[in-house]
Amino acid sequence: MTDNREPETEPREDIKADLQSEKNGVLEKLKTVAAETEEIKNSQKQKFDEFAEKLQSIEDAVSKMSILSNNPFNTAQESVKKFILKHEFKNLNKLKEMEDPSSELFEYFNADWCLRASCTGGSVYITIWGDTKQSDMSIETELKFRLIGFNNFTKIMKHCFRKPEGENDYLDLEEIEKWRIPKNVTVEVEVEILKMTGIEKKKLRTFDESQKDVSDVVLVVHDTRFYVSKMYLASQSTYFKTLFLGGFSESKKSEITLSGIDADEFQHFLEVLYGEFAIDDFTVEGILLIADLYDTPMVTKKCEMFLLKESKKEFNKKLQLSSKFRLGELKTQCLAKINTLDNVRELLPGDLSDLDPSVALTILQKCVDSK
Repeated sequence: MTDNREPETEPREDIKADLQSEKNGVLEKLKTVAAETEEIKNSQKQKFDEFAEKLQSIEDAVSKMSILSNNPFNTAQESVKKFILKHEFKNLNKLKEMEDPSSELFEYFNADWCLRASCTGGSVYITIWGDTKQSDMSIETELKFRLIGFNNFTKIMKHCFRKPEGENDYLDLEEIEKWRIPKNVTVEVEVEILKMTGIEKKKLRTFDESQKDVSDVVLVVHDTRFYVSKMYLASQSTYFKTLFLGGFSESKKSEITLSGIDADEFQHFLEVLYGEFAIDDFTVEGILLIADLYDTPMVTKKCEMFLLKESKKEFNKKLQLSSKFRLGELKTQCLAKINTLDNVRELLPGDLSDLDPSVALTILQKCVDSK
């Protein structure tokens, strides 16, 4: 009896071609970022060499003045909590009711963020969505929408994100293109967090008036007063060393206002500085932000050790933090997991152009070497 079954065939060539095309696309994006980085490095090297010493002296002088929030020559600091969401929406002119294509989900300051498109009544809307995770948490923001390629059309608005709302500040694309909805559009939203409230976390150490007899200065963040020791802070931070011992008028004041930071995060920062175990996945980014702002290496190192050994944050978030705050050991640990293009596709979904250029260059070299 003969067997008429067809023999099993190899995977279709078009599937192989699609996979190879996808890999080539990833590689080309990495090459583009790397090439731009190399061009910048070459064009700036000579200028950098000529002005390095002068720049350093200027930076030293500026650092002593600009960090002093009460210095009469210094304006109030802006919020340091800023980030940018960027996404290219395609085929918007064919978008149907109930469809809502969205960008990748990003985590910033203990909230998840993304951009979405939707179609209602023939109009296309771009919205920003923010999930505050905690039911009582609210985030007051200033949003700057920008459409790339449409004369850089910009729209600025304020919005408070809270559950159960989550979103609903938007751009109506018909407002920009009166006669037609564009097919493809790249949307960039700069988010500045003005205030966060409703974050429930037990204080591990008090810095209130009960500490008055063992403190010699009061630091005021918004309406919260922190009673601390000048000499201890100066011994841990070049910022506070300059503030308290640098010969400025602030050194003689018993109360100093700090601008541009969040009171809860400053509480967590001080707790770590005073030896408490206040670092977790919820607090680590805010603590790093303040430790970097005030140049406090000990606190930064403790945050890095937490991210290396205990944190459950996603790979791409750890890589982002390692680049933003110059965490060398963490960056090495992250990059050790990327050796092939398959690793890039698995661990770094989304827009590779957002990668730090030096990281992209390292990844590109590793992928090329693995071929």
